[in-house]
Amino acid sequence: MLLGVQVGLARPLQAGDQSVMSGIRKHAATGPVGVRAMGLAGDEQADLTVHGGLAKAVYAYPIEHYEYWRGQQAALGRSADPLPYGSLGENLTLSGLLETGVFVGDTLRFPGCTLRVTQPRKPCFKFNAVMGDPLAARKMQQTGYCGFYLAVDAAGSIEAGQRFELVPGPRETPLMTLFRFAPGSRQAP
Repeated sequence: MLLGVQVGLARPLQAGDQSVMSGIRKHAATGPVGVRAMGLAGDEQADLTVHGGLAKAVYAYPIEHYEYWRGQQAALGRSADPLPYGSLGENLTLSGLLETGVFVGDTLRFPGCTLRVTQPRKPCFKFNAVMGDPLAARKMQQTGYCGFYLAVDAAGSIEAGQRFELVPGPRETPLMTLFRFAPGSRQAP
């Protein structure tokens, strides 16, 4: 189930002692959102050398990992209230589909578009900044709670509340084989 669709424009983000442009801050989109080859209408990325483009047009994240991140925020003395969808920089907040069950080339067929799994997210310092935790990227690497990027195979529209079908691809490359776990890390359940 697609729980949330989020978009955001690139804007300044304070990362340590520097200000950088980032599109990591997302907000809920209302109603149908256009899906184009380069991503969702109303969404942008600041650094197209590492984010966005045809292979990383849309970023999906499983809601099942949100409990972990709420715990991390609470451990830092921040509110343990539910994080709003998009808090991890994702465009799509999904339920029932974890990274460990996805292969490169699998497609997610929505009523109005089709998206193809291309690669896991590899977090950077901007994730640390938006989470207010200098170890957030490392924690994502250690847990494997990375989410995954999607290419647009069939443009159209998408809306929160829609169901999707996982259509298996060639099933040759499990997504998690492309994600490098940090030494001493554990894999996601």
